[in-house]
Order: sequence, then structure tokens, then C-alpha cells
Amino acid sequence: MARSVTGPDEVVLDHGSGAKLSHELVSLIVDTLGDVYIGEMEDSAMLSVPVGRIAMTTDSFVVDPPFFGNGDIGKIAVCGTVNDLAVVGARPLYLTLGMILETGLPISRLLRVVASIREAALEAGVQIVCGDTKVVRKGEVDQIYLNTAGIGVFEREPLRMRDVRPGDRVILSGSIGNHTVHLLSIREGLGFEQRVLSDCAPLNGLLEELLAATAAGAVRSVRDVTRGGLAAVLHEYAQASGLTIRVEQDRLPIQFETVMATDMLGINAIHAANEGCLCLFVAPEAEQEVLAALRSHRYGGDAVAIGEVTETAEPVVLMRDGDGRDSVIEELQGSELPRLC
Repeated sequence: MARSVTGPDEVVLDHGSGAKLSHELVSLIVDTLGDVYIGEMEDSAMLSVPVGRIAMTTDSFVVDPPFFGNGDIGKIAVCGTVNDLAVVGARPLYLTLGMILETGLPISRLLRVVASIREAALEAGVQIVCGDTKVVRKGEVDQIYLNTAGIGVFEREPLRMRDVRPGDRVILSGSIGNHTVHLLSIREGLGFEQRVLSDCAPLNGLLEELLAATAAGAVRSVRDVTRGGLAAVLHEYAQASGLTIRVEQDRLPIQFETVMATDMLGINAIHAANEGCLCLFVAPEAEQEVLAALRSHRYGGDAVAIGEVTETAEPVVLMRDGDGRDSVIEELQGSELPRLC
């Protein structure tokens, strides 16, 4: 339970001074995190990890809007970092937490973010081991920016892009485009945010259950479909493997309201950011087993096979329409969308 706020009710520059107000702000954050925070206020966290191979990742989060219908920047920060560890086959253990705060940010809003971080960390089974706060003048950030680093351990062989082979099936764990539509709807006043929710979720539990339920090698490689959307993931794999990836347009899992919203906005859902969707490359003989395992989990209920990996003269990403015609999915030169994760 967080202690009550006795100082200013919004962030001020002196919260970043290193003096009394800084210590009070840190105490509020620590109290709100509760037992997911295991730092001892030393200059470095001292951690126990099993001997062997570890995974480490880092990310920064600049989200507009930072608060949305079914989540906020804090939830995205935990889920994004946890998912980056999980998709390479690691078990996430520890996160760091860095905050850059704008003066004028209400303390109540800051604590809402910290509470979301706590809730997501509890679900993912990770702990916050150290952190940092910096305060900047109004207008220098959009309320709050976050940075996280994550450490995980390998209890099985890592999942690598280089292990993808011709004939492998491409599977999505859920719908695409919802996170983008939810945030853009709030930002632009489109009215879709009640029907299209962000898919932001920690997916390490889903992957752990999947890998435990399937034979070694059944799942070749996994990526979380975030910035750049499905198209970016497919191009990454085509370029890394030298193989062609063909997906079936009619099999793409896109919510009806998401189709309406993306048509209205003039964007393609395959380029839209997500925060709770996995793209899996799976041995062909394991396709049904993997689908069944995914669909048995709350975050994989809409899992579907969307395509396959093939050999061609040049690596390319293809979309096959309902009439059997293939067209090239071009890689975007820049950003079709504003940053949403």
C-alpha cells in the first residue's frame, strides 16, 4: 500500500534534486511497487542468477497517449521487456526501471503508472531490482518516459531466426492492429476505443506453457509483433534466413472494427503496432499441436496459421489473395504511423 502524498501533488523540479523531495518521491514509488521491488538502495543491484547463459534486453518507451483505455505506459514497459526476453526462449527474472518525468505531472498519475508496473510484473513473475528518476522542465517530455532493461535465464536452447527452414508454418497468436487502433482512436477521437482494446500483455507464461507442451524443435523461432507490425517481422525473417515468406490474406486475424478503423485512417493493419501478439515459425508436423497449445491459453485463443516459408531465388515477403495471386509486401522506408509503443 502506497503511503499518502504529503508533499506537492504534482512533479516539480526539486523532485529531481537528490535532496528531501527526491527521497520522498522514490519512497512513494517503492511503496507502490511493494514486494515486486527488491532493490536495497545501493548504487547497483546485486543479483543471484543460475550459472550459464543469460539473456539481456533494453528498451525505452515514448507513448502518445501515455494513459489509455485498458492500460498505460507502465504496463507497456513491463510487457514489452518481458516479451523480448521470452521470445528468445529465456525465462524473465529481473527488470530495471528508469523514469523521466515532466514537471506538472500529477503525483496521482505517476502512481497509477507505478501501480500498472507492479500489476504487470506480478503477472509476469519478474521483479524490479533497481531504478532511477529524472525530472525535466515542462514541455521537454510528454508527461513521462520510461526505460527498462531486463535479464532472463535460459533453461532450454535459445530460439533463433537462423533455425527457420523451408516448409515451416507461420502462426500468429492473436489479432493484429488492435493496439494501434485503440491508441489512435483515443488520440483522434474516432470512437473505436471501447470496441477495440489494446492487446498489451505479458506473453512469457503463454510461451512457457507452449514450449513445455511441445517437442524440442517444434517451435523454431518467435518474435513479438510490435513496432512496424507483422510486415516488419516477416521482412526481418526473410532477410535473416534468405528465404521467402508467403502469408494468406484471408487468414490474417483482424477484428472487424479494426478493419473499419484502419480503412478510415488509410493504413494497413500489417504495418500496425501490437503489444500482445506473437509471430511463430513452427515445424510443419507440429502445426496443429502448437495451435492447440496456444488456443488453450487466455492470450492465444485466436491463434491461427497464416502462411509458410518457401525457397525462391530471392528472399521476399508475399501476400496471397483469395484468388491465389501473390503480391509483394514492400518494406516501409519510414514510419506509416506515429510511435505507439
